[in-house]
This record gives sequence, C-alpha cells and structure tokens, in this order.
Amino acid sequence: MHLRIIKKYITLDTHTHTLIHKYKAMASSYVFGVAISIVVVALCSSSAASAQQHTRAFFVFGDSLVDSGNNDFLATTARADAPPYGIDYPTHRPTGRFSNGLNIPDLISLDLGLEPTLPYLSPLLVGEKLLVGANFASAGIGILNDTGFQFLHIIHIQKQFKLFKDYQKRLSAHIGSEGARRVVNGALVLITLGGNDFVNNYYLVPYSARSRQFSLPDYVHYLISEYRKVLRKLYDLGGRRVLVTGTGPMGCVPAELALRRSTNGDCDVELQRAANLFNPQLVQMINGLNQELGSNVFIAANAYQMHMDFVSNPRAYGFVTSKIACCGQGPYNGIGLCTPTSNLCPNRDLYAFWDPFHPSERASRIIVQQILRGSTEYMHPMNLTTIMALDSMT
Repeated sequence: MHLRIIKKYITLDTHTHTLIHKYKAMASSYVFGVAISIVVVALCSSSAASAQQHTRAFFVFGDSLVDSGNNDFLATTARADAPPYGIDYPTHRPTGRFSNGLNIPDLISLDLGLEPTLPYLSPLLVGEKLLVGANFASAGIGILNDTGFQFLHIIHIQKQFKLFKDYQKRLSAHIGSEGARRVVNGALVLITLGGNDFVNNYYLVPYSARSRQFSLPDYVHYLISEYRKVLRKLYDLGGRRVLVTGTGPMGCVPAELALRRSTNGDCDVELQRAANLFNPQLVQMINGLNQELGSNVFIAANAYQMHMDFVSNPRAYGFVTSKIACCGQGPYNGIGLCTPTSNLCPNRDLYAFWDPFHPSERASRIIVQQILRGSTEYMHPMNLTTIMALDSMT
C-alpha cells in the first residue's frame, strides 16, 4: 500500500515539474508564482484527503485472546489485573490483557499505524477517542450464551453487540449519524470466538450438559450454525470487513497438557479432533455467507495452523518450549491462574505460551505477521495487507 502511494506522488511531482516549465515559457514571473502556489495547494489538499481516507476505525469482539481490559471493570474471576500480567507492557503494569505485554489487536493496530483501541468500558473512551474504534471483548465468553457461566459477570457476545449499538449512538452524537455510519462501515473488525465453547463448556467437566446433549460432530454443527447467526448480526450492525479467527490447537495448550496428564507433552487427541472438525466447517460457513452477501465481508484466519507452526517446531521460531507456560504452577506450569506467587520465566521471548492458555507477546507477533502477510493457507480468501490495499482504492 505504501509503495502505491509513493508512486502516486512521484507521478504528481513529474507532472508538477512539467507544469513549471510550461508556465516559465508562457507567463510572467507573477503569473508563474500564482500557478506554483495553486499546484502546491492542490498537492497538499490531495495529501490531506489521502491521509483522511486511510484513517480507519478498528472494532474487536470476542474472548480473552483479544480482551484488552473490559473484564477489569466487571465482577468476574476471568481477569488479568494483577502482576505479573503486563510485565513487558510499556508501563510494566497489568492492563487486563491476558499477555505479558501486547496482545493480537494491539499488534494489528501497531502494524497498520492505528492507535490501539480502548476497552469499551474504559472511562477514557470519550470524544475523539471514539473515532479510533473500541474493544468489546470479554474473557471467558463463547459463541453460546451458556459458555463461561462459571466466570459470573462477563460480556457475552450478544451483550457485546448491544454495547456496539450504544457505541454507535455515542459516535452519532459526536459526529452525526451519517459520519458514524461511514466510520462503522469503513472499519476493520476482528472477532475471536469458539475455543471456550469447547474447553469451558463441552469438555469443562466429564459428562457436561452439552456433551450429554450432543455428540461432538453434532455439537460442532450446532456451534457453526449459531456462529453464522452471530456473524450475520455483525454484518447487520454495519461490519463490512471482518477478520474471523478459528480455534487454535486447544489440545496443545499447557493447561490441557496438565489437566489431561500428558506424560510426554503430546497434544490431547480429543480436543485436537474438536478443532479439526470445527475449523474447516467455519471456513465453509464463511464462504457461504460471503456468497449470500455478494462480497468478501468475512475473512477466515487459520489460527490453528498459525499456532501449530511454532507448537510443533518451537526452536525454529526461537522458542525453547511450546509445552511449558512461562507463568503458572504444576505440570507444564499449566495448573490454575498466573498469579504473583506463580513460577515466572526470566525471558518471556523464549516461551510460546505466556500462561496456561494464552500465547506470549512474541508468539502473538508471529500470529499477527501471518494475519497481515500470510498465504491463503493462513488467510482465506486474502490476507490483511491485501485487504487494506484493495480498500484504499475505493
């Protein structure tokens, strides 16, 4: 995208040079000076319009993988508001992100030159900050409303959408309804759901209510049908460019290795089976929804493969392990939460997992690079860099 813009201005500069010689030959010095002023003003106006066109809001929905601190404002056990969370964040303090530092939405914003989005519940999200977008994600939630019930007060996806409606009303009051519509329609959206519907619902306890209600294939089919309704609702609320991540390799996270008493660090077969059933059907559903809408509104991000690259070969990516969490306790540091009394590795960059469930900042950077520039194996039908380039032309 940057190369295209540079070429545009090279062309303008050449054209300007030609105009200068033309005016030298045809006009007095006064007329020539006026002409140069007009050209300079035109170029400056074009630059300002281009900058305005490429400013883009960013909205985030989903669970703890993308929560930037909403749960800090809620009475819930699903929170990351105590050290050592945030140890590598610029402030070196907990922020509500389930990371040692920046999370996936932060890193996307950083690469695109956007200001990081604030949690919607933050009192700082007022005035001009509304134009940046907002993060509505809440740790513990899933596609289904009964997922995460054990965490008490969390913002389920339908409530996140209700807050999105409230946001749009606030934005309309700030810039007018037509301006608000343009901001929302022109925004980039990220939604991350699904993992909790397995680890914190179907497989939460032996003989869970959902596992008694559905066989695994039937449960996956049900989840996909419910997720389709979620995505369609997001479109109806104005989302026009939506990145949809599948589940990661759920059976390989340190929490599951510990819970299922892996003796050699092998991933849990049943949870891996669930991921391998869910993710292809998610892509199929997205393809069908895009066909129905007549546009590539929804972009599928293959989070499973993005994770498996460094889970299966950590040393190739500079990690010493992808089985043991940096922060935790018990086998694989996978028991319980990351707390001030937990084991803590001295160098977070050497660990693929920060805590029993979530990637380290460095692992998140690898994931985001695939979101931005990955092949169709990782991003279907196109990566985020291609999306941004195409959208800059409209």
